[in-house]
Amino acid sequence: MTSFADSMAAMRERASLPPVSILATAFEQAGHELALVGGPVRDALLGRPVHDLDFTTSASPDETRKILEGLTKQIWDVGRDFGTIAAKVAGEDVEITTYRADTYREDSRKPVVEFGDNIQGDLVRRDFTINALALMVPSMELVDVSGGLEDLAAGRIKTPGSPEVSFTDDPLRMLRAARFASQLGFEVEAETEAAMVIFADRLDIISAERVRDELVKLLLTDDPEPGLRLLVDTGLAQRFLPELTDLLTTQDDHGRHKDVYEHSLVVLRQAIELEKRRSHEPSPDLVLRLAALLHDIGKPATRKFERGGVTFHHHDIVGAKLTRKRLRALRFDNDTIKRVSRLVELHLRFFGYSDQQWTDSAVRRYVRDAGEELQRLHILTRSDVTTRNRRKAERLEHAYDDIERRIDELAAEEELAAVRPALDGEAIMRILELPPGPVVGMAYKYLLDVRLDEGPLDEEEAIARLRAWWAEQDVESLTARRGKKHNTGGSDD
Repeated sequence: MTSFADSMAAMRERASLPPVSILATAFEQAGHELALVGGPVRDALLGRPVHDLDFTTSASPDETRKILEGLTKQIWDVGRDFGTIAAKVAGEDVEITTYRADTYREDSRKPVVEFGDNIQGDLVRRDFTINALALMVPSMELVDVSGGLEDLAAGRIKTPGSPEVSFTDDPLRMLRAARFASQLGFEVEAETEAAMVIFADRLDIISAERVRDELVKLLLTDDPEPGLRLLVDTGLAQRFLPELTDLLTTQDDHGRHKDVYEHSLVVLRQAIELEKRRSHEPSPDLVLRLAALLHDIGKPATRKFERGGVTFHHHDIVGAKLTRKRLRALRFDNDTIKRVSRLVELHLRFFGYSDQQWTDSAVRRYVRDAGEELQRLHILTRSDVTTRNRRKAERLEHAYDDIERRIDELAAEEELAAVRPALDGEAIMRILELPPGPVVGMAYKYLLDVRLDEGPLDEEEAIARLRAWWAEQDVESLTARRGKKHNTGGSDD
């Protein structure tokens, strides 16, 4: 942490900015207290960039809105039920919350909102001492009711009062402790961590969406590992991500002491390093980081002991299914679920290349199957090499250098990123005089296979190959066979 004098100077500088000074004057004139609170104060004291402007006030939500209406037309009641009014003031987004003390009933997934009447009561009910700091404006008085300054200096995460009461009031705070451990590089105080173990099952009353949001924030930190370890060690991960905990007892396929859990954390760490080094967009990349963390979760279900060793046959396929199931349970959006599970399914595909160099056709299929996830697959596959055998690691690295080189060369020659045959479905129907139906799809698949095997064909050659293929088909049996497959529930899934 920077010196106290420097930290206070940074906060005063921030408090002098137009949004803060405008609000401070307006609330003071209306006879209400106003304070910067929580993250902005904490980060200013730590010398970290301050991105959000969060305020707390003695004004009720209705009084806050009335004051804001005199300052701006851009006002949102985003959290009115919880006492929060948001607005854009002097070009910056701000959130202003009435003094409050939230608690959860034993069987409720939503907090009971109770408004308070003083800053001290508001602060003592906040999640951690390092967030229970407020800077009153415009007086510039720093309010610390629970030793937050001392804990900031010590790099310590603890609750303002009893952790049992705090985690009973809001169980999500246990996940926030893990997130701050990673985000700030702090350690959770022993009594607070012990309470996380005792009250882990209390997390079950929190909605999947709120749990998901905290997991996302943790994964997007520069170093998610300390927070993830804390979630596993306290039993919290078992409540919402049991597949991660299950990896602890799954020995890797090389029979060394390192288990799959440790391997997965290393893969995540290496993926983040590559993401940054390669100037990957977007960064931080949630899809990539989820795939790195979950890529081996199919191993516990596929583990077999054979010939004195351990195997995990088809753990990529099983892992993709488990990934879809878990991410759906956590209410991730369909696009994220699709991308992450696809990466998990493909993460082993490359390793056959290191044993025997692929044909151009195989390289094209690799690119086609990866689709939009190709760059992420590059990073994930490279990150999945955690062997201590230097010779093997170098061989795999050179092999992947080679496949990336070949992909670039083929892409330059034939627009590999959009591998499609020269004729689309409409052209096929026109040339073969066919109505829409499954036979058109079979013709398209034939042309796609030719494209992958031989590279691009011009339209004239593609038409000739299509007509030749069509002349060899028994149309009646082809249609009947295709129809029978659909009627009996056959599918590619």
